[in-house]
Amino acid sequence: MIFRRKIYEKLLEWKRESDGHSALLIEGARRIGKSTIVEEFAKKEYESYLLIDFAAASRSVRELFEDVSDLNYLFLQLQLQFKVDLIERKSLIIFDEVQLCPLARQAVKQLVKDRRYDYIETGSLISIRRNVKDILIPSEERRLNMYPMDFEEFLWALGDKVSFPLIQQCFEAERGVGQQVNRKLMRDFRLYMLVGGMPQAVSEFISANNFRKVDLIKRDILSLYEDDFKKIDPTGRATLLFDAIPAQLNKNASRYQVSSVLENARAGDLLEIIAELADSRTVLTAYHANDPNAGLSANKDLTKFKLYLCDTGLFTTLMFKDRDFTENELYEKLLNDKLSANLGYLYENVVAQQLAACGNELFYYTFPTETSKHNYEIDFILTRKNKICPIEVKSSGYKSHASLNAFSEKFSSRILKKYIAYTKDYAKDQDHFYIPVYMTPFL
Repeated sequence: MIFRRKIYEKLLEWKRESDGHSALLIEGARRIGKSTIVEEFAKKEYESYLLIDFAAASRSVRELFEDVSDLNYLFLQLQLQFKVDLIERKSLIIFDEVQLCPLARQAVKQLVKDRRYDYIETGSLISIRRNVKDILIPSEERRLNMYPMDFEEFLWALGDKVSFPLIQQCFEAERGVGQQVNRKLMRDFRLYMLVGGMPQAVSEFISANNFRKVDLIKRDILSLYEDDFKKIDPTGRATLLFDAIPAQLNKNASRYQVSSVLENARAGDLLEIIAELADSRTVLTAYHANDPNAGLSANKDLTKFKLYLCDTGLFTTLMFKDRDFTENELYEKLLNDKLSANLGYLYENVVAQQLAACGNELFYYTFPTETSKHNYEIDFILTRKNKICPIEVKSSGYKSHASLNAFSEKFSSRILKKYIAYTKDYAKDQDHFYIPVYMTPFL
């Protein structure tokens, strides 16, 4: 199925504003629909297009990019080999999986300067060191990150184009949607958490309405990611760090405890692997803000972090990867809102996913309680208007917020608004805003 994706509007904006003066690089995790949406864009917005999939391209095609001094020859050969007529200023050339042919990416500088055609590059693991070694990164490249389908796109896929705009209206008006509507939206949201935003999984759910089949597809995607991690780090450490993400979040610790996954290892020794996991776009990294203020990026601790999955649907499958699908009741429990308290970190992951997809860097903050036996923790912090907005995530409708209260006392002058993301309808209590978790994209 070809799903409606928000990135399409950004592609149109690039085409209109760039007018051939820049190429577009779309970066994202594997299987999120990059190639599909770009080809759909090419079909609708250009008179012709040429797609080079470097995962399958012949040696003769790859060799064309070793010398781009004669572009007339290059374009002639491409048209002959792909049997496509290229029309000046009316054709698009797509470099799919461009990380597999670094010289093609380097050639973008000359191709854009020529201005005969438009260019879009897609790929994953694009920033990994070995994929940029010995090439000149073109400054004519405009980058665009793509993420799995968000909740609104998921609703579109289910045929619902009404709910999300109404949710936004309610958020902006600081009022609820009503208890009955909230129950319906929360059920849809929990369904989204189970299926996830991978187009292949969504398509399977729509066509088969079978969680077992959806789960198998997600397991295949996870296996694909783990194969990629072996390319990043043949020692297997990256794979182990990835697989342990649900268990690490379940510990409710103040950071990802590397030493509990890799014996005798410290976070400071693995900064490169952590960075490459983040560059794979399969993982979202939230760093500890040592001094939470408007300049969060300047106060992050690279050795103190939490890891989340880019897609909560994959997260639900990774949690029980070592079991057969029928051995757990997670799908049924989550869909029917009977999730046990110790699985609440699923909501934390989906909030991280939604915030990142809206362009936010992820930061959190911990500090000791009065007894110092436990820590207070603010799950996420956003910067708005030279102030900060702390967010506490709840997997239920409970309104308790001890960490938020303690944080407010400590940093009262820095706070713009305080949010509790939970499962009930929108509410406001003095200066605390309680928002249903599906409203977090509007923060």
